[in-house]
Amino acid sequence: MDETAPQKGTVTQRAIERIKAMIAEGRLEPGQRLPTERDLAAQLGISRSSMREAIRALTVLGVLEARHGSGIYVTQLEAGDLLETFGVVADLSRGPRLVELLEVRRILESTATAMAAARITPDQLAEVEKHLTAMNATDDPEEILAHDLAFHREIVAAAGNETMAAILEGLSSRTFRARVWRGYQEEGAFTRTRREHAAIHRALVARDPEAARAAAAAHVGEVEEWLRTQLGG
Repeated sequence: MDETAPQKGTVTQRAIERIKAMIAEGRLEPGQRLPTERDLAAQLGISRSSMREAIRALTVLGVLEARHGSGIYVTQLEAGDLLETFGVVADLSRGPRLVELLEVRRILESTATAMAAARITPDQLAEVEKHLTAMNATDDPEEILAHDLAFHREIVAAAGNETMAAILEGLSSRTFRARVWRGYQEEGAFTRTRREHAAIHRALVARDPEAARAAAAAHVGEVEEWLRTQLGG
């Protein structure tokens, strides 16, 4: 059993919840050093061994960080750090779970693209167009994949929601996209994919959130339906 994932209801789990509560209530701030393991254990009324396990678990989750020779600190609690392990789900999932992940990505990415249409700056739009042009200029699957990732990443960044961006980054990891992309492209979907990206770009240029939402949903939906077909419905 993974010792970094204690069962709910254990002393260690209760310690984890107490430390999280201290952070949520502002008694421990981002970047602040924790009391010593002994002092914190005494303060929470638990053993040092349980406190050590709780700290280890929260470090794995990106809530705490150990600084050699300095102690344990609360991280900056950035969404990307806290949701980093989320990408593991996408990388390791197979079969129907992949379809579920694409459903989530379709919902979030269409929303992010609609938000981007209203907020994107000229410089951000130029970056999106750069990657679109690069995708259209090559038939190399690896190059297309790289620019596809960058194309969508720029759009999500333009939406201005870091938490949504972190979740989508996990759902859109290179490993995950490559697994789906290779099979999808083997069926000659280059032309359709380019057309879908162009539709997203046009909606961004027009600053039309609803058109952007529809174009992004259709783009991810095509891959989703293809994957359903591969899995036999």
